[in-house]
Amino acid sequence: MSGTSTKTGAHRGALIGAVFLMATSAIGPGFITQTTDFTMRLGAAFAFVIVLSVLIDIAVQLNVWRVIGVSGMRAQDLGNKVLPGLGYAMAVLVVFGGLVFNIANVSGTSLGLDALFGLDAKIGGTLSALLAIGIFLSKRAGVAMDRIVVVLGVLMIGLTTYVAIVSDPPVGEAMRQAVLPDQVDFLAVTTLIGGTVGGYITYAGAHRLVDAGVTGPERIVDVSRSSVLSLLVTGVMRAVLFLAVLGVVAGGATLTSANPTAEAFGHAAGEIGVRAFGLIMWAAAITSVVGAAYTSVSFLVTFSAGLERARTWLVVGFIAVSTAVFLVLDQAPTTLLVMAGALNGLILPVGFGVLLWVAARRSDLLGGYRYPRWLLVIGVLAWLLSLYFGVNSLSAIAQLWQ
Repeated sequence: MSGTSTKTGAHRGALIGAVFLMATSAIGPGFITQTTDFTMRLGAAFAFVIVLSVLIDIAVQLNVWRVIGVSGMRAQDLGNKVLPGLGYAMAVLVVFGGLVFNIANVSGTSLGLDALFGLDAKIGGTLSALLAIGIFLSKRAGVAMDRIVVVLGVLMIGLTTYVAIVSDPPVGEAMRQAVLPDQVDFLAVTTLIGGTVGGYITYAGAHRLVDAGVTGPERIVDVSRSSVLSLLVTGVMRAVLFLAVLGVVAGGATLTSANPTAEAFGHAAGEIGVRAFGLIMWAAAITSVVGAAYTSVSFLVTFSAGLERARTWLVVGFIAVSTAVFLVLDQAPTTLLVMAGALNGLILPVGFGVLLWVAARRSDLLGGYRYPRWLLVIGVLAWLLSLYFGVNSLSAIAQLWQ
């Protein structure tokens, strides 16, 4: 009986960890900057963009988590089952995008520690990277990762909620525009979707469940609930950050500094607000470092037993390379970031399309499980939107090479 309880507790911990791994992977430095920027430009109308993007994200993640959870196979393995070699292509795209964005994540940790303690950027980034490496070198790395992303995820939401309350935003106006917006910015929708279910982020939580053994048709309820919760956690963080900045902007403040989020938090809560921003930025960045490293490497280890045995060192190397590039360049390389972001727009329709094909045509890979028709329909609709976003990404890549 005690063994069963221990196993149940471990699975519950893995489920919660998967929720926050996906959510905190999405809540990175870019997430914070984008939310602030769009709130400054759109005001209360940004509420509609948040609601729409969360609904599309849920349609995507419900399908991604269920197909991977029922099959018990990672996305790249399913890709190779559908079309030999496709899984390798998916892995290349995900690992490249994850590596480039991880440079920005390391940069974000240094920005957070600078706001908190005035720490030199290179020292802050290096110390944060060493902490992330220490997590993966611990004897119970999976449990350590689950607990850390949960604690830091809750901390981020709590601190941001405090700033949102003291900034006194026009909540009623935001709620009205969430349903009847004065304007709709589809670029904002595209950016938010790409930032919350693009690239490696799409698979972070689902791959964690595969590693924890929480798979199979009998775990569908747990898997589906976790997929929705992960997006709701991300949506809550987006909403409270939006309200925190909206209160400042609606109050007449003009944000003109190079770091508008820190400036907004300072307007709302003074020196406490600036320190809160530093802690939020650091927590968002360090959890994204962990999420990017873990998920990117999970796309490599199934290709050979040797890679699986070297998994920990691959993760360590991934973080070390990201940090080394950051130290050499002092900042994330802008052109590579734009290209990686554009590639993320391609990864979603390709990878998501593979999973929908498995759901519709390859029940053998799902152990004979009958996939719900309603879920497939909303998945296809979300895939068509992702395809549109992918075309835009191709245009962005073409412009980079001109």
